[in-house]
Amino acid sequence: MSLTASITAPARIIRYSAANALADMRHMYTWKTWTFGWLGRMLAQVTFFAFFGHVIGSADQTRYLLVGNAVMTCVIESMMVIVSTTWERRVGTLTLLSAAPAPLSWVFIGRSLQWPVSGTLTSLAALFGLGPAFGVHWRAGQILPVTALVVLTAATTYCFGLFVAAVAFNADGARNIISNATYLLMMAVCGVQVPTSYWPDWVRVAAQAIPLTQTLKAIRSVSGGTGPALVPACWAVLLGIGWLVAASWMFQLMARRGRRTGSMGTGA
Repeated sequence: MSLTASITAPARIIRYSAANALADMRHMYTWKTWTFGWLGRMLAQVTFFAFFGHVIGSADQTRYLLVGNAVMTCVIESMMVIVSTTWERRVGTLTLLSAAPAPLSWVFIGRSLQWPVSGTLTSLAALFGLGPAFGVHWRAGQILPVTALVVLTAATTYCFGLFVAAVAFNADGARNIISNATYLLMMAVCGVQVPTSYWPDWVRVAAQAIPLTQTLKAIRSVSGGTGPALVPACWAVLLGIGWLVAASWMFQLMARRGRRTGSMGTGA
Protein backbone atom coordinates (compact mmCIF):
# COMPACT_ATOMS: atom_id res chain seq x y z
CA MET A 1 0.00 0.00 0.00
CA SER A 2 1.38 3.43 -0.98
CA LEU A 3 1.81 6.22 1.56
CA THR A 4 -1.09 8.14 0.05
CA ALA A 5 -3.39 5.12 0.21
CA SER A 6 -2.31 4.35 3.78
CA ILE A 7 -3.53 7.82 4.77
CA THR A 8 -6.63 8.16 2.59
CA ALA A 9 -8.05 4.70 3.34
CA PRO A 10 -8.37 5.22 7.13
CA ALA A 11 -9.61 8.78 6.57
CA ARG A 12 -12.33 7.54 4.22
CA ILE A 13 -13.48 4.84 6.62
CA ILE A 14 -13.50 7.27 9.56
CA ARG A 15 -15.48 9.77 7.48
CA TYR A 16 -18.15 7.21 6.56
CA SER A 17 -18.30 6.02 10.14
CA ALA A 18 -18.63 9.60 11.36
CA ALA A 19 -21.59 10.02 9.00
CA ASN A 20 -23.27 7.21 10.94
CA ALA A 21 -22.47 9.07 14.15
CA LEU A 22 -24.12 12.22 12.81
CA ALA A 23 -27.19 10.23 11.77
CA ASP A 24 -27.39 8.77 15.27
CA MET A 25 -27.19 12.25 16.77
CA ARG A 26 -29.99 13.51 14.54
CA HIS A 27 -32.12 10.52 15.52
CA MET A 28 -31.54 11.02 19.26
CA TYR A 29 -31.88 14.80 19.47
CA THR A 30 -33.65 17.70 17.88
CA TRP A 31 -32.22 21.15 18.58
CA LYS A 32 -34.95 21.60 21.19
CA THR A 33 -34.34 18.35 23.05
CA TRP A 34 -30.56 18.89 22.96
CA THR A 35 -30.81 22.48 24.16
CA PHE A 36 -33.49 22.12 26.82
CA GLY A 37 -32.88 18.48 27.67
CA TRP A 38 -29.20 17.57 27.54
CA LEU A 39 -27.63 21.04 27.72
CA GLY A 40 -30.08 22.13 30.42
CA ARG A 41 -29.22 19.07 32.48
CA MET A 42 -25.47 19.68 32.21
CA LEU A 43 -25.79 23.37 33.07
CA ALA A 44 -27.83 22.42 36.13
CA GLN A 45 -25.07 20.03 37.21
CA VAL A 46 -22.39 22.72 36.84
CA THR A 47 -24.57 25.18 38.75
CA PHE A 48 -25.06 22.67 41.56
CA PHE A 49 -21.33 22.28 42.17
CA ALA A 50 -20.51 25.96 41.66
CA PHE A 51 -23.02 26.84 44.37
CA PHE A 52 -20.84 25.05 46.93
CA GLY A 53 -18.16 27.67 46.44
CA HIS A 54 -20.77 30.43 46.47
CA VAL A 55 -22.29 29.18 49.72
CA ILE A 56 -18.97 29.19 51.59
CA GLY A 57 -18.30 32.68 50.29
CA SER A 58 -15.11 31.88 48.43
CA ALA A 59 -14.69 33.42 44.99
CA ASP A 60 -11.62 31.28 44.33
CA GLN A 61 -13.45 28.08 45.24
CA THR A 62 -16.42 29.11 43.11
CA ARG A 63 -14.13 29.66 40.14
CA TYR A 64 -12.37 26.35 40.78
CA LEU A 65 -15.59 24.36 40.90
CA LEU A 66 -17.27 26.11 38.00
CA VAL A 67 -14.30 25.74 35.65
CA GLY A 68 -13.68 22.13 36.66
CA ASN A 69 -17.27 21.01 36.30
CA ALA A 70 -17.88 22.99 33.11
CA VAL A 71 -14.91 21.24 31.48
CA MET A 72 -16.10 17.94 32.94
CA THR A 73 -19.30 18.09 30.90
CA CYS A 74 -17.42 17.40 27.67
CA VAL A 75 -15.68 14.49 29.40
CA ILE A 76 -18.99 12.98 30.48
CA GLU A 77 -20.25 13.15 26.93
CA SER A 78 -17.02 11.86 25.38
CA MET A 79 -17.14 8.85 27.71
CA MET A 80 -20.39 7.83 26.02
CA VAL A 81 -18.12 6.26 23.39
CA ILE A 82 -17.96 3.30 25.78
CA VAL A 83 -21.70 2.81 25.36
CA SER A 84 -22.03 3.56 21.66
CA THR A 85 -19.16 1.27 20.68
CA THR A 86 -21.46 -1.65 21.47
CA TRP A 87 -24.16 -0.43 19.07
CA GLU A 88 -22.67 -2.30 16.11
CA ARG A 89 -23.13 -5.56 17.98
CA ARG A 90 -26.67 -4.66 19.01
CA VAL A 91 -27.76 -3.88 15.44
CA GLY A 92 -26.08 -7.01 14.08
CA THR A 93 -23.39 -5.40 11.91
CA LEU A 94 -20.33 -6.30 14.01
CA THR A 95 -19.92 -9.70 12.34
CA LEU A 96 -19.87 -8.05 8.92
CA LEU A 97 -17.36 -5.45 10.07
CA SER A 98 -15.09 -8.11 11.51
CA ALA A 99 -15.07 -9.89 8.15
CA ALA A 100 -14.05 -6.72 6.29
CA PRO A 101 -10.35 -6.18 5.51
CA ALA A 102 -10.20 -2.77 7.25
CA PRO A 103 -9.16 -2.68 10.93
CA LEU A 104 -12.08 -2.33 13.33
CA SER A 105 -10.34 0.55 15.08
CA TRP A 106 -10.81 2.80 12.02
CA VAL A 107 -14.55 2.22 12.17
CA PHE A 108 -14.85 2.86 15.89
CA ILE A 109 -12.74 6.03 15.82
CA GLY A 110 -15.42 7.65 13.68
CA ARG A 111 -18.42 5.75 15.05
CA SER A 112 -18.88 7.95 18.14
CA LEU A 113 -17.48 11.31 17.04
CA GLN A 114 -20.79 12.99 17.82
CA TRP A 115 -19.96 12.85 21.52
CA PRO A 116 -16.80 15.01 21.67
CA VAL A 117 -18.37 17.49 19.24
CA SER A 118 -21.53 17.82 21.30
CA GLY A 119 -19.52 17.79 24.53
CA THR A 120 -17.35 20.67 23.34
CA LEU A 121 -20.44 22.80 22.72
CA THR A 122 -21.79 21.90 26.15
CA SER A 123 -18.57 22.84 27.94
CA LEU A 124 -18.23 26.13 26.10
CA ALA A 125 -21.83 27.04 26.95
CA ALA A 126 -21.15 26.29 30.62
CA LEU A 127 -17.85 28.19 30.76
CA PHE A 128 -18.87 31.30 28.86
CA GLY A 129 -22.60 31.26 29.63
CA LEU A 130 -22.66 30.35 33.32
CA GLY A 131 -19.28 31.78 34.26
CA PRO A 132 -20.28 35.46 34.53
CA ALA A 133 -23.28 34.54 36.71
CA PHE A 134 -20.80 33.20 39.30
CA GLY A 135 -18.24 35.97 38.94
CA VAL A 136 -16.05 34.06 36.48
CA HIS A 137 -15.42 36.59 33.73
CA TRP A 138 -13.35 36.07 30.61
CA ARG A 139 -11.13 38.55 28.82
CA ALA A 140 -11.21 38.64 25.04
CA GLY A 141 -7.70 37.20 24.88
CA GLN A 142 -8.71 34.16 26.93
CA ILE A 143 -11.65 33.03 24.79
CA LEU A 144 -9.69 31.52 21.90
CA PRO A 145 -7.12 29.57 23.99
CA VAL A 146 -9.81 28.29 26.36
CA THR A 147 -11.93 27.17 23.40
CA ALA A 148 -8.94 25.38 21.88
CA LEU A 149 -8.18 23.67 25.18
CA VAL A 150 -11.78 22.50 25.56
CA VAL A 151 -11.60 20.99 22.06
CA LEU A 152 -8.33 19.33 23.08
CA THR A 153 -9.96 18.00 26.26
CA ALA A 154 -12.85 16.45 24.34
CA ALA A 155 -10.56 14.95 21.68
CA THR A 156 -7.96 13.45 24.03
CA THR A 157 -10.60 12.21 26.45
CA TYR A 158 -12.32 10.56 23.52
CA CYS A 159 -9.08 8.72 22.74
CA PHE A 160 -8.91 7.55 26.35
CA GLY A 161 -12.57 6.52 26.17
CA LEU A 162 -11.88 4.51 23.02
CA PHE A 163 -9.31 2.48 24.94
CA VAL A 164 -11.77 1.80 27.77
CA ALA A 165 -14.41 0.91 25.16
CA ALA A 166 -12.03 -1.57 23.55
CA VAL A 167 -11.22 -3.17 26.92
CA ALA A 168 -14.96 -3.44 27.64
CA PHE A 169 -15.71 -4.58 24.08
CA ASN A 170 -17.26 -7.88 25.14
CA ALA A 171 -18.95 -6.59 28.29
CA ASP A 172 -22.09 -5.38 26.55
CA GLY A 173 -24.28 -5.74 29.63
CA ALA A 174 -21.97 -3.62 31.78
CA ARG A 175 -21.35 -0.81 29.30
CA ASN A 176 -23.32 1.85 31.22
CA ILE A 177 -21.73 0.92 34.53
CA ILE A 178 -18.24 1.07 33.03
CA SER A 179 -18.92 4.42 31.36
CA ASN A 180 -20.32 6.00 34.52
CA ALA A 181 -17.61 4.57 36.76
CA THR A 182 -14.89 5.83 34.42
CA TYR A 183 -16.02 9.44 34.30
CA LEU A 184 -16.86 9.55 38.02
CA LEU A 185 -13.35 8.33 38.82
CA MET A 186 -11.93 11.01 36.53
CA MET A 187 -14.11 13.62 38.21
CA ALA A 188 -12.68 12.59 41.57
CA VAL A 189 -8.94 12.38 40.85
CA CYS A 190 -8.18 14.64 37.86
CA GLY A 191 -8.56 18.00 39.61
CA VAL A 192 -12.22 18.70 38.86
CA GLN A 193 -13.57 18.94 42.42
CA VAL A 194 -10.37 19.01 44.47
CA PRO A 195 -6.71 19.59 43.54
CA THR A 196 -4.76 16.47 42.62
CA SER A 197 -2.50 17.24 45.60
CA TYR A 198 -5.37 16.12 47.85
CA TRP A 199 -4.74 12.50 46.89
CA PRO A 200 -1.96 10.08 47.88
CA ASP A 201 1.14 10.02 45.69
CA TRP A 202 0.16 6.89 43.78
CA VAL A 203 -3.23 8.37 42.87
CA ARG A 204 -1.59 11.61 41.68
CA VAL A 205 0.84 9.67 39.51
CA ALA A 206 -1.97 7.64 37.95
CA ALA A 207 -4.02 10.80 37.33
CA GLN A 208 -1.18 12.33 35.32
CA ALA A 209 -1.71 9.65 32.67
CA ILE A 210 -5.28 10.85 32.05
CA PRO A 211 -5.47 13.71 29.50
CA LEU A 212 -8.14 15.57 31.50
CA THR A 213 -5.63 16.24 34.31
CA GLN A 214 -3.32 18.01 31.88
CA THR A 215 -5.91 19.98 29.90
CA LEU A 216 -7.70 21.11 33.05
CA LYS A 217 -4.39 22.33 34.43
CA ALA A 218 -3.86 24.29 31.22
CA ILE A 219 -7.37 25.79 31.30
CA ARG A 220 -6.94 26.86 34.93
CA SER A 221 -3.63 28.48 33.99
CA VAL A 222 -5.31 30.51 31.26
CA SER A 223 -8.31 31.31 33.44
CA GLY A 224 -6.34 32.50 36.46
CA GLY A 225 -3.17 33.68 34.74
CA THR A 226 -1.17 31.47 37.10
CA GLY A 227 1.33 29.97 34.68
CA PRO A 228 2.06 28.69 31.16
CA ALA A 229 -0.54 26.43 29.58
CA LEU A 230 1.59 25.11 26.74
CA VAL A 231 3.43 22.38 28.66
CA PRO A 232 0.34 20.59 30.07
CA ALA A 233 -1.41 21.02 26.70
CA CYS A 234 1.51 19.30 24.94
CA TRP A 235 1.43 16.51 27.49
CA ALA A 236 -2.29 16.09 26.80
CA VAL A 237 -1.61 15.77 23.06
CA LEU A 238 1.02 13.09 23.67
CA LEU A 239 -1.25 11.22 26.07
CA GLY A 240 -4.14 11.38 23.61
CA ILE A 241 -1.99 9.91 20.86
CA GLY A 242 -0.76 7.20 23.23
CA TRP A 243 -4.28 6.22 24.28
CA LEU A 244 -5.44 6.21 20.64
CA VAL A 245 -2.62 3.84 19.68
CA ALA A 246 -3.42 1.63 22.68
CA ALA A 247 -7.13 1.65 21.73
CA SER A 248 -6.32 0.63 18.15
CA TRP A 249 -4.16 -2.23 19.37
CA MET A 250 -6.83 -3.37 21.84
CA PHE A 251 -9.58 -3.33 19.21
CA GLN A 252 -7.47 -5.56 16.98
CA LEU A 253 -6.77 -7.88 19.88
CA MET A 254 -10.48 -8.16 20.70
CA ALA A 255 -11.33 -8.67 17.03
CA ARG A 256 -8.86 -11.54 16.71
CA ARG A 257 -10.25 -13.10 19.87
CA GLY A 258 -13.81 -12.70 18.61
CA ARG A 259 -13.03 -14.30 15.26
CA ARG A 260 -11.26 -17.18 16.99
CA THR A 261 -14.10 -17.87 19.44
CA GLY A 262 -16.99 -16.92 17.16
CA SER A 263 -18.26 -14.35 19.66
CA MET A 264 -18.28 -11.22 17.49
CA GLY A 265 -22.04 -11.20 17.24
CA THR A 266 -22.83 -12.44 20.74
CA GLY A 267 -20.69 -10.53 23.21
CA ALA A 268 -19.49 -13.79 24.77
